[in-house]
Amino acid sequence: RVSSEEREKLIQGGMDVARLNFSHGSHEKHHQVIKNIRKTSLKTNESVAILQDLGGPKIRIGKIEKEPVLLEEGSSFILTNRVVPGDEHGVSVTFPSLPRKVKKGDCIFLADGTLELKVKELTTT
Repeated sequence: RVSSEEREKLIQGGMDVARLNFSHGSHEKHHQVIKNIRKTSLKTNESVAILQDLGGPKIRIGKIEKEPVLLEEGSSFILTNRVVPGDEHGVSVTFPSLPRKVKKGDCIFLADGTLELKVKELTTT
């Protein structure tokens, strides 16, 4: 929690955008935070934008048979809706509509964005 005094110091110190993580918290909590930011913005006569960080779907991978798995850059790696033991060739995912939500050329990020996969081919599974 940020007190009104701390919020005022941040705004007077040059903060011109407040990022809110909408992956956590309730609508009521976010509404109150936005009201507080607007109130302090008016008090300081400074404009503050609100950046809403909206979480996308969280895709979980299935069980990896033998860890660690080393993925070579440029190699193929299959994400499937079928329950299969994961290895360097592919792994199960918990997002059944994945094949309908992506298209060839799209990027899929794993491990909080530290690993990037590029969609080369799509099947129904």
